[in-house]
Amino acid sequence: MKIILGSASPRRKELLSAAGFSFEVRTKDTDESFPSELPSDEVALFVATKKLHALLEDIDEDTVLICADTTVVVDEVILNKPKDALDAKKMLQLLSGRSHKVITGVCLASKQKSHSFSVVTTVLFKELSSDEIKYYIQEFKPFDKAGGYGIQEWIGHAAIVRIEGSYNNVVGLPTHEVYEALRMFL
Repeated sequence: MKIILGSASPRRKELLSAAGFSFEVRTKDTDESFPSELPSDEVALFVATKKLHALLEDIDEDTVLICADTTVVVDEVILNKPKDALDAKKMLQLLSGRSHKVITGVCLASKQKSHSFSVVTTVLFKELSSDEIKYYIQEFKPFDKAGGYGIQEWIGHAAIVRIEGSYNNVVGLPTHEVYEALRMFL
């Protein structure tokens, strides 16, 4: 089967490639809004499903499509990608000294079948100083990352005390679970 990754995320591309898969990247602009009453732990899968449906009609019979979305949730509040440095600062201040959930919703589909799931990882940050937050934002510009941080960057090495669950999930794609799910299609 041919694999299509329905994501322009460089981190998802890198993770899927590192897991040994050859694939093509295909994206389509998709409305990522969600109903306000949707529980926060269901949002990533809801958005991933929307991405999948936007691309599904364009795939061939011998193709499996993978779409994903990642959310960062603290106190049932979803932290999306920060709009600017001030927004990133507010997010990191909120995450400082506490734990949060990183949830990735993944949808796989062919013309014959589909499979969807979510993976949750809990991340604990140390108490971050204002200088550390300022340094991170200035040096790494985390504006394309849910929650305003990338675990694979400086902040992951210096400020994350503990993770419970999949590290790759926090990067953007739970590769073990994707690998196992792909076996149902190949």
